[in-house]
Amino acid sequence: MTDLQTPYYLIDLAKLRVNMERIAHLRALSGAKCLLALKCFATWGAFDFMRPFMDGTTSSSLYELRLGHEEFGGETHAYSVAWADNEIDEALGYADKIIFNSLGQLDRFGTKAKARGIKMGLRLNPRFSTSGFDLADPARPFSRLGEWDLARLESALDRISGVMIHYNCENGDFDLFDAQLSRIEAEFGSFLEKLDWVSLGGGIHFTGEGYPLEKLAARLKAFQQKFGVQLFLEPGEASITKSASLEVSVLDIIHNGKDVAIVDSSIEAHMLDLLIYRETAKLPQDGAHAYQVAGKTCLAGDIFGEGRFAAPLQVGDRISIADAAGYTMVKKNWFNGVAMPAIAIKDEDGTVRETRRFTYDDYKASLS
Repeated sequence: MTDLQTPYYLIDLAKLRVNMERIAHLRALSGAKCLLALKCFATWGAFDFMRPFMDGTTSSSLYELRLGHEEFGGETHAYSVAWADNEIDEALGYADKIIFNSLGQLDRFGTKAKARGIKMGLRLNPRFSTSGFDLADPARPFSRLGEWDLARLESALDRISGVMIHYNCENGDFDLFDAQLSRIEAEFGSFLEKLDWVSLGGGIHFTGEGYPLEKLAARLKAFQQKFGVQLFLEPGEASITKSASLEVSVLDIIHNGKDVAIVDSSIEAHMLDLLIYRETAKLPQDGAHAYQVAGKTCLAGDIFGEGRFAAPLQVGDRISIADAAGYTMVKKNWFNGVAMPAIAIKDEDGTVRETRRFTYDDYKASLS
């Protein structure tokens, strides 16, 4: 317990190290390179710790690209669903590789990239995925994410050196990964063998407990040998899973048919991804006293979920909400003007240090 004012996100470096060491082990066994997916986690105060374990970053926008280039270093991949005319020149100034979403974007901006000597790629959509959510499914009907027609892909071979294939989503099933990669090999193998590199994107939950890391490493190594390519993985959630929490305090207890604890945070503002996908926050479940934990905004559904506690909750008690890093810190917002959580890091010796506290001036500056 610390005396930091809640709410705040707490990144635990000892827990983060577990993921980093698994990533480093996979890199060593397989020869694949691993890039941090900034769309999932971009808290750059942790980059110094992560850098020795990873090869660089991959991005989804100009600002993510610049952040990766400036704060992480290493290999910097630039991807965007659509680059704009007013940002492409700046993007090319930061990128080691630029991945275009479509042939139209390659046609439009490829000459600029070639003139800069930057390696180019395309996004390949295999037309299947592991996503259970239509909202996040890159293979949904009429998907705008990538090219899939083999003839169109081959028409770009004189300009590109690789492809990015992002089709996994929280996939912790190695057998499913293996089967789908075999399908990609069968359908696109004649094309892949003409490339220098292939990114398999993110969404492979290989840092999870019990995941057969050695099997994955052998499969990745075999793929590289078969097609003569350098493989890249883009772990986002796998990089930071279970490494951070959202620390909150109880402001009020209400009894309305059930016990409700209102805290100084908001799922709408501070854990938005859970609200979007209608998932429950990871609350304590270790006691006989049940409470619904709810946020302080005016949104009726601003509810983190149901928790169980060892003792009855009191105003001022603190609650730790687990897994508050991936697709969470990057989506925080100022809804209702609720105070933005500070950011703190717990060093491996147990010391907790605050790295950023947001103020009214930050709220005001986010508007006009």
